[in-house]
Amino acid sequence: MADTIQLLPDHIANQIAAGEVIQRPASAVKELLENAVDAGATEIRLLVNEAGKSLIQVIDNGKGMNETDARLCFERHATSKIRQIDDLFHINTMGFRGEALASVAAVAQVELKTRRPEDELGTYIEIENSVVVRQEPCATALGTSIAMKNLFFNVPARRNFLKSNASEMRHIIDEFIRVAMAFPQVFFSLTHNGQQVFHLDKGSLKQRIVQLLGNAYNAKMVPVQEQTDYLNIQGFIGKPDAARKTRGDQYFFVNNRFIRSGYLHHAVMQAFQDLIPADSFPLYVLFIDLNPEQIDVNVHPTKQEIKFEDEKIVYAFVQAAVKHALAQFSITPTLEFDIDAGIQQSDAVAKPFTHDQRTAASNSGLFQSFSKSNQAHLIEKGGYSGIGGSIPAENPDFSAGSGEKSAKGIPSWKAFFEQPVAGSGLAGKLNNEEDDLYFDWEKPRKKWQLLEHGELLQIQLQYIIAPTTQGFLLIHQQFAHERVLYERYAAALVGKSMASQQSLFPVSLELVPADAALLSELLEDMVLLGYQIEPFGNNSFVIQGSPADIVQGNEKAAIERLLDQYKHFSSDVKFSRREKLIRSLATQHAIKSGTGLTQSEMRRLSDDLLRCAQPNITATGRPTFIEFNQDYLSRSFGL
Repeated sequence: MADTIQLLPDHIANQIAAGEVIQRPASAVKELLENAVDAGATEIRLLVNEAGKSLIQVIDNGKGMNETDARLCFERHATSKIRQIDDLFHINTMGFRGEALASVAAVAQVELKTRRPEDELGTYIEIENSVVVRQEPCATALGTSIAMKNLFFNVPARRNFLKSNASEMRHIIDEFIRVAMAFPQVFFSLTHNGQQVFHLDKGSLKQRIVQLLGNAYNAKMVPVQEQTDYLNIQGFIGKPDAARKTRGDQYFFVNNRFIRSGYLHHAVMQAFQDLIPADSFPLYVLFIDLNPEQIDVNVHPTKQEIKFEDEKIVYAFVQAAVKHALAQFSITPTLEFDIDAGIQQSDAVAKPFTHDQRTAASNSGLFQSFSKSNQAHLIEKGGYSGIGGSIPAENPDFSAGSGEKSAKGIPSWKAFFEQPVAGSGLAGKLNNEEDDLYFDWEKPRKKWQLLEHGELLQIQLQYIIAPTTQGFLLIHQQFAHERVLYERYAAALVGKSMASQQSLFPVSLELVPADAALLSELLEDMVLLGYQIEPFGNNSFVIQGSPADIVQGNEKAAIERLLDQYKHFSSDVKFSRREKLIRSLATQHAIKSGTGLTQSEMRRLSDDLLRCAQPNITATGRPTFIEFNQDYLSRSFGL
């Protein structure tokens, strides 16, 4: 009888191990860029073809390798950074496991050229399926050039799981930004299919942020600089008016390594409490430097999650440093109301700030923590408690990478709705293009029948009172229009394209590379929704046409808001690409509260709403109207 347990062949074991490190082209980009940084390079060039599926090449001017090291670097667990177990707790480099190049060699065809300054000739190595096919001396520039071709050529099943080129390119850009952001003193470039996407000259951190995230942030950043005896924090935060409904522009680096930390993200959000809307996210690029012995970076294959020895202390430092920066630059919320003249005569305003009161204030713990040098981390006995709340007792589930916030539940008056709130019935159907349309615009719902000649009334430029045969509806105009648009867009994506209006003067649109990659991914579906957008090279587009209901002249702003809203959903796995797109469009194009409506406009909106498949809630579960029927009104007045 044959033995049950067998040792795996080396090439299969290598492919399994590679799966932990190289999950998609962007994973290989990250590993190769980090190796170039560790080699001391001052210039790093990344070239990709077909979003990395056919070629990923990194060229650097680092210290290079000799012939022996060039051969050995492709072996598993080959590393120049670890000699003994204690070295794991003193890591200051980006890579250290000795898995990156071995993983690359297991799933791609690799060509390596490398030369040290003291060598006249370099070394050329060609590897396929973890086997060295060719090795010989060669003439090459100082540093290392490594090219991996035909990713997953020997694992077809893995290759089939890759997304579209536009989607994979977005992931590559994300990884490129994270490495380039951390090293502004290094030149970086990114070229895709022969076209340069990024050209980042050496400079300051602020210059690098603007190069990567766009000029819009140039005048909207506040420096953060705190030096303490435990750790140092430096970087930039965005002013409150630069906050967006997008999680994409938040970056934490610990010892120059990009990390994800929902816990520290919460610390920043607490510092911004009351300065930005609850559903907005500020820009931040924060670098935390501390003793490597205080952290464990060896807790995740991608090294993007780390463990702090004392997480609560780091939380306090981050929150205090951001608060200090906001206070130092006099960033406070603006109160948008007229002050009653009587307030000016109140005791709180009229009385002077006495000497005793000034002394008491200056001796307070909060004042001390912000006024003493190197005391941003000052924590009084009894626990830290700052403005906006205390430190959580333990690491809660604050997921910085989660997408859209959970839909708000229906309030206490949900009894007025007879249909259950179960989100949108369309969400699961958008991927099936065989489905029929889900509603008929020519057949009003019998359940809620508007009076044919009843007059509608708009109140507070936000609500519509619409009389029905059974009472009346109180309609929220923005949410109602969101539902109408959502169902129209859903229908357009499954067979009935929307009308488009040609622009009299085509509008040019220039985006940062990450947004350009995102828009490229959405173009095919946006055609069905009435947009006519053509790529114009170098992250630029030309808007030739837009949906008929978009006001001429607003096309550019509408696209920018759409991308911003789309990124708000980008990491929520529940939604397909099409679902995110139509939700984003419905939110952006809906008439907003504060817009005056004519009698005919109110009638049209109400009629369209009641023709929807699910008229009483938005796609996110918010109510579109409250029904006041005769039975409810009679009970309310005791009749």
